[in-house]
Amino acid sequence: MKVLLVTMYFPPAGGGGVQRPLKFATHLPAHGIETHVLAPDDPKWLHVDEDLQLPTQAWVHRARYLGPRSRKLAEELHGRTGLDRLSRQARSLSRRLLVPDENVSWNLTAIPAAVRIARAEEIDVVLTTSPPNSVHLVGAAVKRATGARWVADLRDSIAAHPHRNVEHAAVRAKEKVSEQVARLVARQADAIVAASDAIAEEARELDPAGVVVPILNGADFDDFAGLEYRRGDRFRITHTGSFFGKRDPRPFLQALASSGLEDVTARFVGDFRSADRDWAEQLELGDRLELHPYVPRRESLALQRNSDALLLLIPEASGRGKGVLSGKVFEYVAAERPILAAVPPDGAAAELIRETNAGVVAPPDDVDALADALRELYDAWRADRLGATVLSEADRERLGRGARIEELADVLRGVAV
Repeated sequence: MKVLLVTMYFPPAGGGGVQRPLKFATHLPAHGIETHVLAPDDPKWLHVDEDLQLPTQAWVHRARYLGPRSRKLAEELHGRTGLDRLSRQARSLSRRLLVPDENVSWNLTAIPAAVRIARAEEIDVVLTTSPPNSVHLVGAAVKRATGARWVADLRDSIAAHPHRNVEHAAVRAKEKVSEQVARLVARQADAIVAASDAIAEEARELDPAGVVVPILNGADFDDFAGLEYRRGDRFRITHTGSFFGKRDPRPFLQALASSGLEDVTARFVGDFRSADRDWAEQLELGDRLELHPYVPRRESLALQRNSDALLLLIPEASGRGKGVLSGKVFEYVAAERPILAAVPPDGAAAELIRETNAGVVAPPDDVDALADALRELYDAWRADRLGATVLSEADRERLGRGARIEELADVLRGVAV
């Protein structure tokens, strides 16, 4: 059996969005599935991680990327006024007009390349993984041109993303087109796999022609091999990952300021918004706050393992945050350090944290509850009772990436027959 995986994010791209397609491509060959990958040659990624290794048992193909460079417009506009701000906003207008997303122009080269690979390699199934949503247009085109089966992998909501500000007219327009792409996926994909039960349920509401299967991200315990935890003289709580949309560090920072704890260091590793940094200065946290720029994944994992606790932030986002079960949740679980989960208490992430005894849960916007949770972890650390959150063998097998790849392999074989 032969599979073509089409993804926008693949090494040397960095960031959390790389891991799911990379792990698929790395482990599917062990299940007897010949795996080909189609990714952009240089999509002007926001982050690059040269340390990430390409899969040794998969064939990686590249198609020229014609789209705009990834940008953080809010950062570029921060602190700018007058004509300078207006000119920068004007230069970003063209990318806002691209629908359903700014990467849609990659289809101009990706579709011909995917069709060519599918014919030359006699591909049985094309697997497209989003975001961006426009990548699914490649799957529909390959199916129509070659007769190959198509499986769509949804890592985020395909229509209603929890971080989108739907009050803006431009965003509403993008969501309308995203809804059309969602209906295309529902009508034509032979199967849909989703990174959470909530995303799977959303896909089922579209009355899809094929089966819908939730396949969670999974924990990569082996990725932490050789990384150690060493207790320091300050309590270190670490958040890794970028801030975007409605993800908000401010309630936790307020909790830290009001906790009365002095020998605590909150480390934020990744893209921390300038507006949040400026706001935090008024709290006068001093050495209780450390801001680190983006680092390669291996360094990020080392910082996680060598932390006394980890900070997980998932916003309520008008109820949408309840269904979010991102790859970061599983990465933190694999780090085996206690988690302060500032997440919707009745959501999927909170349920996983509780059932694995991996940490404490507090509502993401409740400053008092966050301060109490922080003190609970700190008191356990001071008493030298804050040990590793080692999962049971049953949980390691249930939550590990291997089980997820096996589930995916079953879906791919099922549609290929």
